[in-house]
Amino acid sequence: MKKEDLMKDIENRVHECQSCPLGFIRTNAVPGEGNVHSPIMFVGEGPGEEEDNQGRPFVGRAGQLLTKILESVNIRREEVYITNVVKCRPPNNRVPTALEIQACSHFLIAQIEVINPRMIIPLGSTAATFFLGKEESITKIRGKEIMWKGGIIVFPMFHPSYLLRNPSKEKGSPKDLTWQDIKKVRSYYESFLKAK
Repeated sequence: MKKEDLMKDIENRVHECQSCPLGFIRTNAVPGEGNVHSPIMFVGEGPGEEEDNQGRPFVGRAGQLLTKILESVNIRREEVYITNVVKCRPPNNRVPTALEIQACSHFLIAQIEVINPRMIIPLGSTAATFFLGKEESITKIRGKEIMWKGGIIVFPMFHPSYLLRNPSKEKGSPKDLTWQDIKKVRSYYESFLKAK
């Protein structure tokens, strides 16, 4: 089966899912979107209000900033795959519970298996915790390359919503560090495309 068909099957299952309470209160499930052949995958925490309304990931203010961050190094968001750890919006954009993450995690694992990325970029501590298996402060682990299953590089970055709350661009600020991180992602991306 083609990757596109496999991903469509996962998306259909996400839309039908009611494995946790979020499945009953969502407006739309938000499976993810982008290039299923991309060597790079971005994984956020969960959909917010705009995402819940549109059924698409990272389309609110944080998503618009993510698009700008990508464009700053000449990556279009259509070139990469973007999803979240949980596929339905937690009420009031709260952090998803361990049970919600557990109920939803098989979808993310299935997406990773289909895409088979070379690099996964967890945005924020909830997504990073999912891959590291333990809670770590995002300020400690952002910009670090961590080897994950199957030799995939996990490279945590600040969540764009954190950057919106910390707008300073001074040296060493979250925005400045994100600029350093996305430049590193760009050089990895180029090397992955050359190696194809």
